[in-house]
Order: sequence, then structure tokens, then C-alpha cells
Amino acid sequence: MAADPYRTLGVKKDASQDAIQKAYRRLAKKLHPDLNPGNKQAEEQFKELSAAYDLLGDPEKRARFDRGEIDASGAERPRQRYYRDFADAGASGPYTSDAGFADFAGMDDILSEMFGRQGRANVRMRGPDVHYRLALDFLDAINGGKQQLTLPDGSLLDVTIPPGTRDGQVLRLRGKGRPGVGGGPAGDALIEIEVRPHRIFTRKDDDIHVELPISLSEAVLGGKANVPTPSGEVTMTIPKWSNTGTILRLKGQGVPRPGGTRGDEYVTLKVMLPIKSDPELEKFIAQWRPTTARNPREAMGA
Repeated sequence: MAADPYRTLGVKKDASQDAIQKAYRRLAKKLHPDLNPGNKQAEEQFKELSAAYDLLGDPEKRARFDRGEIDASGAERPRQRYYRDFADAGASGPYTSDAGFADFAGMDDILSEMFGRQGRANVRMRGPDVHYRLALDFLDAINGGKQQLTLPDGSLLDVTIPPGTRDGQVLRLRGKGRPGVGGGPAGDALIEIEVRPHRIFTRKDDDIHVELPISLSEAVLGGKANVPTPSGEVTMTIPKWSNTGTILRLKGQGVPRPGGTRGDEYVTLKVMLPIKSDPELEKFIAQWRPTTARNPREAMGA
């Protein structure tokens, strides 16, 4: 018998859907097989957790479970039927006001309806969905591609990652869930994506942001510089007298969109002095007298 899904998730029966989702995510991070290699107990607990969330994470299934229409495994509970169910069914039933009790030939059909030919309900239903979590590198999520997900039983599931996939996005693989009952179709696999942070790129909506170090001579004189983007390096022109904090836009170098367009990349310049001291530069600065004196901290009121 499947465990009580509310107890498995550690929530009360009146918990909100948001509370149920948070409880699942917290426990899934703790029990996922990738984080507990070889731990059979954690593997079984993760299976129970996935089954519980499959039931309670779907508001319709949860309501049916609370009404007693399905059990904790998601299987239909056969409804006990009595004589009055058939008597009230209308003229098509074997017991109508005109037929009395004469038509005993239909008793086999009644018993079949009530108990099934083999003593059980004849139910055909879709299989339950299953929930997984897949961690992706930042660029794999941006550019898309093929990934493999290791399931709790050790088998592999091929997953196609659409370009521009977001952190927290749920991908649906139809027919990759649990088998149906009585010849019913299989459920779906619902895969929640977790995108790992990148060391230089950050994402805001469909735009990419990156900080680009430049030399003092590039800042003063301008020039060309190679800039990394999610799809490879491009050449960008640095204007003369570019300061730290100057933001330049690379149009169409951001996140791919479903319609074929892309967001932009925003490059923030950061002026860097040489790592080692340069006596010539120090001598020049000491002798240099700017034509226009300006306090660089005047905006701070200093």
C-alpha cells in the first residue's frame, strides 16, 4: 500500500499548492539519487517523494484523492454499486417498473458491472506523471541541445533542451511517465530545469550581461576587442575615453527566443591598470597636467 502522500511530503492536508511544491523541492534536493550514489534507502525515499508530488502537485488529482476517488498510488478506487443504482438508471436497466423481477437473464451483466468479470473493476486509465529535476550548465540552457537524465532505477532518459531554457522551467516528455492501467496510455515525465550560474555571464530576461576588462590605453584611445558571447567571441569597438561602468550593447547576441530572434548582450567596461608597476607610466602621470581639472568624486559631494 502506498504511503500517505501528505505525510511523505511533510505537509498538512490543508497546505497550499505553493507549500506542497516548496516541500517537494526541499526534499528532492536532499534525496535525489545523483546526490546519494549507492544509497538504496534514499533512492526508495525519492521514489515515494516523486509519487507523492505527482499526486498532490496536480490540483485535480489531489482533489480526487481527497474525495477518495483514487488511492495514494493514483489508481482508481472501484465504486461500490447497489441495486438502487441500477433501478434508478432508467428504462435501459434490467430492473424497470414494468419488468419487475422477471428478467433474470440480465443478472450476469449486473454482477459483471458491479464486480467485474474477474472479480475486480474493469478500469482503463492514464498512467501517473513522474517528476524529475535536471541541472544544466548555463550555456547548455542558453544554446539548447541533448542531455541524458539518470533515473532512480539507473536507466537513462534522453531530454531535448530547447534554446533559451530558463531556470525553473518544466519540460514535458509525453508518454515517458508511468504505465497506464488496463491498456491506458502512459503518463508524462515532467522535468524541472535547474540552471547553474556562469562565471562571467548573467541573464536578465532574454538579455545577457558581462563585464569586460580593458586596458588604460584602450580606455583612452579606443580600439577593437574580442568579447565573449554565449555563441562564441565577437569583435566590438571600444570608443575613445571609455570609463569604467560604460555599457555597450551587442544587438542580437543574447538569449534565443522561440520566434527565431535573440535578446541582446550588454557589456560593462572595467578599466584595469597593469598588474605590475610601470615606472614610465608613473613618470608620465606625475608630469601630466590635464587641460581641464575635474574632481572625479564631485558627484558624491566630496
